[in-house]
Amino acid sequence: MVQHSLKNLLSNKAMVKHSFFISIIVVIAIIWLLFLDYIHYICPFRFLFGLWCPGCGGTRMIKSLFHLDFYQAFRYNPLLFILLICGIIYIIINIILYIKKKPLIKPSVKILVFILILLIVYMILRNIPLFSYLIPTEV
Repeated sequence: MVQHSLKNLLSNKAMVKHSFFISIIVVIAIIWLLFLDYIHYICPFRFLFGLWCPGCGGTRMIKSLFHLDFYQAFRYNPLLFILLICGIIYIIINIILYIKKKPLIKPSVKILVFILILLIVYMILRNIPLFSYLIPTEV
């Protein structure tokens, strides 16, 4: 009986700790979103090398999503837009699994390597004039 209550106490402490960190992340995200219209971010990779990195247009994409302008968000960075949707689906599935007390889905190394290769190829393509439509553009 004592062991069982000790186990519950430890799991409650872990739950409080996780909830605290999640709360901090949520507060930072809300503050960031509130001041997003005032952020004028310059990509260091673009500034140093003059090339479009895979993340160029990402901040403007988030601004557009915040204003519910999905088409413009896609135009700023199509790959990050699609990866964001996949990430949200992944998080929702894991939340459902967590609520049902089932094991969470962890991304495999193959998936992470695929995403890394995809980002590298995307960066190369968006710097070739033939694929200029991948550059962040405003409509």
